[in-house]
Amino acid sequence: MASVKFKTGGPDEPDSGADTGLDTEGEGTDEEGTAKRLAQARKGGGARKRRTKLSDKPQDFQVRVKVWEARQLPGGGSISPVCKVTVANQVKQSRVKKGTSQPLWEEIFFYNFNMSPAELLDELITLEVLNSRTLRKDCFIGSFKLDVGTVYDEDKRSILRKWLLLTDPEDQSGGVKGYLKFSATVLGPGDEAPQDKPKDDDNDDIEANLLSPAGTQLQPAMLYVKAIKGEDIPQMDTAAFQGMKKILGVNEQPKELVDPYLIVEFAGKKVKTRIITECDHPEWNQELRVGLKFPSMCEKIKFSVKDWDRLTEDDPVGTEFLYLSSVSVPGEDGFLPTFGPCFINLYGSPREFTDLPTEFEALNEGKGTGVAYRGRILVEAGIILGELPEEPIVDMDPEEIIKIQPYLRRRKYKLFAAFLDATMVAEIDNPVEFELSIGNYGNKLDTNVPPMPSTTQPTNAVFDGCSYYYLPWADHKPCVVVNSQWEDISFRLDTLNILIRVISLTEANLERVKIAVKMKASMPEIAKLLVTLLDTLIKDCGQTLPEIDIRSQAANQLDVLFYEHRLRELKLIETEAYRLRESATDINETVTEIESYIVRLKDVCHEPQNSMPDVVIWMISGTKRIGYHRIPANQVLYSPRKDAMGPSCGQTQTIFLKYPGLMGEKGEKSIKIPSQLRIKVWLGLEKYQQEWHGAHSTGEISVFAETYENMITLPGLGWTTTGMTRPKFSDPTGEVKLFKESFCAPPGWEFEGDWFISPELSLNFDLDAGHRTFLEDCFENQGRMPGGGWLPATQHYTDIHGDPVQLRTEILCPEGWDWDDDWSSDLNRAVDEDGWEYCVEATLGNFGPVEKTYHLCRRRRWVRNRTRRVDTKAVARKKQQEQEMSDGWEYAPLFNMKFHSKERKMDMVRRRRWHRKLVARRPGAPLVFTVTESGTPAKPPPPPPPAPVPSAVDGEEPASESDETTKLIETPAPAPPQSDKSKKIALKMAPRMYLTYKQPKKYQLRAYIYQARGLTATDSDSFSDPFASVIFMSQSQSTEIIRKTVCPTWDQSLIFEEITIYDEPADILVQPPKLVIEIFDHDTFGSAEFIGRTVTEPLIKLDSSDKRVAKLQWYDVRKRWDSTNSSGELLASFELFSLDGNPDLPFLPPKKGNLYLVPSGIRPVLQRTAIEVLCWGVRNMSTFQLSNVTSPSIEFECGGHIISSEVIKDSSKNPNFSEPVIFFDVLLPKEELYIPPMNIRVRDNRQFGRRPTVGVHTLRVLEKYRVPTPANLDEGLESEEESDTTVDVEPDGSLRKKKKRKKKDEKEEAKLIEESEQATTQAEEIQDDDVDWWSKFYASLGERDKAGDYLEKGYDMLEIYDTELEKVADFDGLKDLIHTFELERGKAKDDEDPEVVGEFKGSFRVYPLPSDPTTELPPRIFRALPSSVPEECLVRIYIIRALDLQPQDEGGLADPYVVIRLGKQKVVDSDNYKPNTLNPEFGNLYELTTVLPIMKDLRIQVFDWDMLSADDVIGETVIDLENRFLTRFRASAGLPLTYCTTGPNKWRDAMTPKAILDKYCELNNMSPPEYQENSRLKCNGKIYSLLDFERDTVFHPHLGPPEERMALHVLKTLKLIPEHVETRPLYNPMQPGIEQGKVQMWVDLFPKSWGVPSDPINITARKPKKFVLRCVIWNTKEVILEETSITGEQMSDIYCKGWIDGINDKQKTDVHYRSLDGDGNFNWRFVYEFDYLPAERCVCIKKKEHFWCVDETEQRIPARLIMQIWDNDKFSSDDFLGEINLNIDAMPAPAKTAWSCNLEQIPGFPGNKTRPQLISLFQQKRVKGWWPTATEETTEGILAGKIEMELELITEEEAEERPAGQARDDPNTNPTLEPPNRPETSFLWFTSPFKTLKYIIWRRYKWYLIGGLVVLILVAFLVLFIYSMPDAIASKIIGV
Repeated sequence: MASVKFKTGGPDEPDSGADTGLDTEGEGTDEEGTAKRLAQARKGGGARKRRTKLSDKPQDFQVRVKVWEARQLPGGGSISPVCKVTVANQVKQSRVKKGTSQPLWEEIFFYNFNMSPAELLDELITLEVLNSRTLRKDCFIGSFKLDVGTVYDEDKRSILRKWLLLTDPEDQSGGVKGYLKFSATVLGPGDEAPQDKPKDDDNDDIEANLLSPAGTQLQPAMLYVKAIKGEDIPQMDTAAFQGMKKILGVNEQPKELVDPYLIVEFAGKKVKTRIITECDHPEWNQELRVGLKFPSMCEKIKFSVKDWDRLTEDDPVGTEFLYLSSVSVPGEDGFLPTFGPCFINLYGSPREFTDLPTEFEALNEGKGTGVAYRGRILVEAGIILGELPEEPIVDMDPEEIIKIQPYLRRRKYKLFAAFLDATMVAEIDNPVEFELSIGNYGNKLDTNVPPMPSTTQPTNAVFDGCSYYYLPWADHKPCVVVNSQWEDISFRLDTLNILIRVISLTEANLERVKIAVKMKASMPEIAKLLVTLLDTLIKDCGQTLPEIDIRSQAANQLDVLFYEHRLRELKLIETEAYRLRESATDINETVTEIESYIVRLKDVCHEPQNSMPDVVIWMISGTKRIGYHRIPANQVLYSPRKDAMGPSCGQTQTIFLKYPGLMGEKGEKSIKIPSQLRIKVWLGLEKYQQEWHGAHSTGEISVFAETYENMITLPGLGWTTTGMTRPKFSDPTGEVKLFKESFCAPPGWEFEGDWFISPELSLNFDLDAGHRTFLEDCFENQGRMPGGGWLPATQHYTDIHGDPVQLRTEILCPEGWDWDDDWSSDLNRAVDEDGWEYCVEATLGNFGPVEKTYHLCRRRRWVRNRTRRVDTKAVARKKQQEQEMSDGWEYAPLFNMKFHSKERKMDMVRRRRWHRKLVARRPGAPLVFTVTESGTPAKPPPPPPPAPVPSAVDGEEPASESDETTKLIETPAPAPPQSDKSKKIALKMAPRMYLTYKQPKKYQLRAYIYQARGLTATDSDSFSDPFASVIFMSQSQSTEIIRKTVCPTWDQSLIFEEITIYDEPADILVQPPKLVIEIFDHDTFGSAEFIGRTVTEPLIKLDSSDKRVAKLQWYDVRKRWDSTNSSGELLASFELFSLDGNPDLPFLPPKKGNLYLVPSGIRPVLQRTAIEVLCWGVRNMSTFQLSNVTSPSIEFECGGHIISSEVIKDSSKNPNFSEPVIFFDVLLPKEELYIPPMNIRVRDNRQFGRRPTVGVHTLRVLEKYRVPTPANLDEGLESEEESDTTVDVEPDGSLRKKKKRKKKDEKEEAKLIEESEQATTQAEEIQDDDVDWWSKFYASLGERDKAGDYLEKGYDMLEIYDTELEKVADFDGLKDLIHTFELERGKAKDDEDPEVVGEFKGSFRVYPLPSDPTTELPPRIFRALPSSVPEECLVRIYIIRALDLQPQDEGGLADPYVVIRLGKQKVVDSDNYKPNTLNPEFGNLYELTTVLPIMKDLRIQVFDWDMLSADDVIGETVIDLENRFLTRFRASAGLPLTYCTTGPNKWRDAMTPKAILDKYCELNNMSPPEYQENSRLKCNGKIYSLLDFERDTVFHPHLGPPEERMALHVLKTLKLIPEHVETRPLYNPMQPGIEQGKVQMWVDLFPKSWGVPSDPINITARKPKKFVLRCVIWNTKEVILEETSITGEQMSDIYCKGWIDGINDKQKTDVHYRSLDGDGNFNWRFVYEFDYLPAERCVCIKKKEHFWCVDETEQRIPARLIMQIWDNDKFSSDDFLGEINLNIDAMPAPAKTAWSCNLEQIPGFPGNKTRPQLISLFQQKRVKGWWPTATEETTEGILAGKIEMELELITEEEAEERPAGQARDDPNTNPTLEPPNRPETSFLWFTSPFKTLKYIIWRRYKWYLIGGLVVLILVAFLVLFIYSMPDAIASKIIGV
């Protein structure tokens, strides 16, 4: 496309540096920390993009959650974590990982749902990590919550490999509880699951890859909701008890029968207010608080008002949702979520209370669309950072309540509506009226609001003459008005309407640009449209928005913030649009940029604080609500500013009502329309109401008082008022007395004239009204006495109701009608051969066709057809004149039944309507009468004394008589109680209002119905008998019926004469009436079956000089408004001509019989066109009528031309056609838009000439098969032979021409060939033992750690496709030659895919032909076709692995195996099932033979093996081998990068590259290739050089000859399919469209005629090798001294424990007791045996999950050695001290000495910012040194000790050669371990008492012991001295 630059001038570029933001942080009221947190949250966003409205239709969904691993869990190695994942109350959990704080799970969980997107996306995903070792109450570690919508809104509906921050919701101050890595995906029908696999560049930096908005950190926050009050809560409890009290005479004030309370739910937490009993306007005044982490991954706040019940479950009143993204803005200039104070409106079921359950109750819970206003609640909400709630519920301060009062200020609003037309009315048995309401104002069935003129008069529907009914309002259009009071939020809604207008205008201008591009308009014309669009957008974005004044308006903080945000965004868009206008050079880029502007405008075009309720229009019949329609208030709101006015304010709009409830949205009623309305609606402040009155330039608003006069008939009295159960004068229901003299004109009004009779308009129409033909009938009655003969009855002739009529010979044909035939007996009923039916008594009925002796009565029905011959409307006018001259009575059997104009025998009651006109004396006077019940006139109420106006209801209007009267009527004050005898109840009644027109406008509509395509088949024979009905205003017509087709061509014009429209022509030009086209299937028996409808507008032509042409357009036909499935398309156009002023109408279209055709100026222009049909064959035909389809033929029909193919003699032997090319020479429309569809019908040619249709397909559009007219191909070949172009190969593989070949290139080519020959003739062979096919596979995936040194050797790579080969964009779906068209049969079901009964293989080519039929036809396109004879082939199926299979077992796993089906062949590989895995590696090859195309469908199934029950299919995929065989992309076997004769990439095709190139040139009409020397090749006129392809190639000895390599390189330039692996999704018939996993595989297809292929590739899965890890624990140092001995010493009883992660073989050293300095000596050997996959660097672990499991589960996890240090305790559990986790393949290098060992050696440890050196034990084999152990009790980590180890890794064979025992057991070699030289203090105290005495007691307390002993001896000596001293003294004295 040529570039275009827009330089037509414009406004000056705005200053991009202007500061439009508001610094809300600079107020200085917050602390510095809070301000920082707020800025940080703004920077990150805190909110996400708003979601568009979602469907309420249930669908199949699948949610996948994969748990990868966890890190930094508290508890260290003493915990055994398990992860529990909950999605929408479905709970699944992972395996338990024992003894680790860094568990590696890598488990995936599947959750299947059948629910609507709106419900599913609001469900929560909860991830919890628990410790399985502890008690249940203490097992919780941490959790994270997010809603499903968060995942759904991400790219590809997935969150992949993100870290979650775990916290404890019950312990908000507890900090981080660890991190969890997870992935999540939401899949709907047709969605493809993304590849979720670890990559080399996976970010293991937790902080950088944390799931949170960019640049933010999760921090504690509090969500607060101030529940202030509620209003207009409807009745929810029965009034039976109040009725009993009234009967018993208990004098008690009436109670408000509802006990409301509010529930707030967020992120799974629920808080509720107090219950306010018996109150419909509760005042809660409470603040509800919820703690959370912000930014929250949950989006929705749910507000539910419920009614408390004492005995039963609480009833929901209404539910509403508030989304955080709608009340916050992300980015640096954004703001945190905030809301209110503002009212939230509740919607749900109708307000009328009933004790019985209804179908609408689910609406009150937020399911489906609410149909009625249910009240509203005043709330304020927001999020505060850095605070957590201490209490969930607190009472609001009185000061806060006072501050809310300004938000309760009310203004008076007027809501007007004029009902212009009501058509397509579904209720025809009873009178219909329409009600207009806003909130509960105007609800006629709600007794809590004052009466208002909010309903139209009840009117009977009248038949329109074809198929539908309408209300005959004629020139009296009913008007209604509703008075209401709401807060003034015009500043919000005006801004919203301005933005809506900007978006609508931009979208409309952009659509014009797209149409111009599609119509291939000239570049200057498109540029002009784009410049106009940008100029308009710049102007609109530069306009001012309504300013917000907090002092005078009820604006809150969110209003101010939104105002500033919108200004900033509009300014940015204005600046960018101006720059785009000045610099745009490409149309597509410009359109894309403008679309981004529209998206940004829509992001700011929402108003979450729209507190004004929606306008609701109800269709009511009696007391039953039938249909409704909701209009947002802003759409009809008046504003003095024109661009801020609602787009539908005062404008004529067409609305379609729908049935309420879930049945109206999803059930049978969803396809029906209760009524279509043309209506004008106006909403505005009372002071602007003159704008509504002045808008009706052609009509006059008339107001009438209305009452009904009632009478009954009694035997002997005739018509009388005596004994009536209703008043003589009353309202239509008879419940209110309305005597004429009781009416009092409202203040400001006066009566004009007296009362007059005003008959119901619908009574002017008889039963035959609207009909063109009518069946007149009467019943002949006879009777007899018992035993007598039949004689005429007393009432000889009666009607169906038993009322007497004239003799049938005396019944005259009505005026304007003609009889079609004579009277005849109706024999199409249950009657005898003479038409009689018998009964005992005629009044009892129960007639039967057989005569009995006890039958005394019989009757016979006589019928006679008549046809209308004059104008229907003229007769109707005459009827109306007769009716006006009559007395105006209408009759009915009972008052609650339908009334009619003529009196019948069974009629017992009658009534007539009286009107009296009123005229206004003062503008704005209220329209409500006051009537006294006693019948005396009520005096107007005296004006109340002046009083100050309350702030809640005041406004700018001055207090006037009108205002005060309105107050008296709308909000009456409670009157003091009076006695029953003296009180007179003042009744307030609403008058009738009409918009009266004097002179209607006449129009003629011409509907050009040309054709339809792709209609839904509604008959069992796969066809329909369609006809179209066109409905316009009060008329409708139908086309003829086209039999047996789903692509009918009617070519018919329907002319609607004298359509009456009362609007001004200028208004009709702006808002034309809508046209409805409904398509039906005609059925011989029963009513027609609905197919679908479409709605459009006619082209308006008010002047005969208007030369515009109503071009035919395609209209999408749908069965439901919100249906995603199309029911077909309709090609039609419509013109509406004005008949006023004797216009010169176009000539009538030509006729064909009695039908008008589409005129030549509108019907498509035809040209001679060729259609080549490649009719290749039919496949997989299902049986028809229990017989196989063996002899099919095909009929092709396009544009009325039908050509049949030949008949296949026996499709079981060869389903192809021997002559596959069919040629059409037809006249088709020149414009591609109008080309008719191609109808394909397959017939089976059976015996006796039967040719049933066994399958059909409709190809709607032939555009993609259109090609230029083919030229002579021989000329092209000659030109190719003459050319001689040398081609160069660019680095990216593309080609470029090279003019001249240099000698330098020739030398390089010779050198290249010499190097390659030397490489191929090397005597020394390369050892490829460590290279297998899996190395190639992983190298191609980019997983080089599993590929070894494969890439270094220069070997080939594979193409790994993430999807099926058919979906790769470069290969055109393998449909370059033939396409597959699915054949359907039978009746299509609603919203379900049709039944597929077979396939048609073929293709089409469409191109124009010369208009001269004598000109020679161009050559055919379908030439040089492959043979249609069946071909025997060898099929090799390589199944590599499956990914993310759907679990089938209770444990969340499966036992998958592969089943291959090809024709009647079946391979069940159940013996090789892979137990307990969802990602099995099969590595299987299956070889089968087949005959194409007889057995073409290769079905690969994955089953789940079960021991006891039947195996379950997990999923399957089907490959069409025929397409792969026939495609010219050569999908039979992928081409490798190089041609190798040996080695791992040995050539496997049956043909060499040279043979493949020769065949390709032959099939594509190319000259054969020519080989020049060994390094050059000429093909298709181009010369290729080997040097250009292999300039930088690494040569190896496996390469083949240069010529073959050269041919292969040329083949690769032809874009043929390379060597590949495709990833095919698996689907299960039980969940169609939902992916059940993937299988990676490829298929090689070798026809036997090509020769014998090479040996198959060995893709057997890798098997692990056995390794032995010997770990010698030498010493420990600086171990934490955990214990304190009884002597007060710090010590530890140290031992070490270690194991290989995943292997339950934990080994311990002996205990080094009483380590006083943290040193430990062990000399202890651990020996671990494990299976290891060196290529994948993981340990292969096989073990049973439970003892009852049959098979072992295989896990592959990194080889990690976990070594821990523990403190031994004999009388309690051991104490964990520290651990180190070593990845054997990438472990930190040890320190040589203990003093140099520290925590910096551990990679990724908290606080460690350095990257330590890593070594692989598989390379070094042996390593010795010191490693640190740590504990993660704090975020920085603590050094728990140092451990000296010697690690040696050997193979199983080496271990047998150099044995070594565990610990110090025999054989104690390699190395020999001596007992440790521990200090003498190392012993267990209670096993060595002497050592305990020596080393514990004596060493520490010896001086105390010696001192004690000396003291003890001294004391003993002193005691002995004292004891012996008296004797010694006595002896001395005595001298003994």
